[in-house]
Amino acid sequence: NGLQFLEKIMRMRPIPVVMVSSLTARGAETSIEALQLGAFDCFPKPAAFAGIDAYAGLVPLVKAAAGSISGRTSSKNSILNNKTSQRRVVSPEVIAIGASTGGVEALGAILPRLPSTFPPVMITQHMPPLFTASLATRLNQMCDITVQEAEDGVPLENGHAYIAPGGTRHLHLKKMGGRLFTSLDEGDPVSGHRPSVDELFRSVAQCSGASSVGVILTGMGRDGAEGLLEMRSAGAYTLGQSAASCVVYGMPKAAMEVGAVERMVPLSSMAEMLISYCKSENGGFV
Repeated sequence: NGLQFLEKIMRMRPIPVVMVSSLTARGAETSIEALQLGAFDCFPKPAAFAGIDAYAGLVPLVKAAAGSISGRTSSKNSILNNKTSQRRVVSPEVIAIGASTGGVEALGAILPRLPSTFPPVMITQHMPPLFTASLATRLNQMCDITVQEAEDGVPLENGHAYIAPGGTRHLHLKKMGGRLFTSLDEGDPVSGHRPSVDELFRSVAQCSGASSVGVILTGMGRDGAEGLLEMRSAGAYTLGQSAASCVVYGMPKAAMEVGAVERMVPLSSMAEMLISYCKSENGGFV
């Protein structure tokens, strides 16, 4: 079948593959599996009556796939932004992650390595409706932490990751009575997306400031750059995925260019970097 064929392609002769999948639960499950196998991205198949214009979004996706980096490396080197801040907190109370194209693969490389005692993780991954529920289910099966699609008003817990519902609502962090909660907002798209990484990062900057860590992963466009800059300005520690390990070095590059990223890290080292930072006594690295 298609997934078996994709597995063989990615193993024997890797090429960029764009999945066009139906907006059904089964279509979402198939697309998530394909992305974990290494597909470049997925595009939701419009209804039969939608017309040719409904496929307009497929054109830039195919162009991006054609220009994507092949043979990604996992260099151990990381790049420090020379504006490194001196502040550190004892232990972050929340980790915020933003991703787009290639994010399923990246999240699959990070979350399964996190211990069950890890601080709560909030994630905005650009995806269509239904897809994020399937992503959360598959990641939950792989991880020691509990991974779930975010719901409104849920108190954050250690050892849990909350993924913004795809295509419908922004995921925000709120603080009430000294406790942190998820908040979902049906506002307009921001930076061209709903959910938006900028929206998540800005809410974390406002609620947690230096008690947070921001991570921007592979993806097209600029969503997340300005929000991550607000996090860094508020005292948060900020990481970006290195160019060599990205499927698309768009979002991390934009964040680096505006000074939002304190350290660029290869995907293979990202989980260990986060664990090390959270374990250290002074909020730095051990």
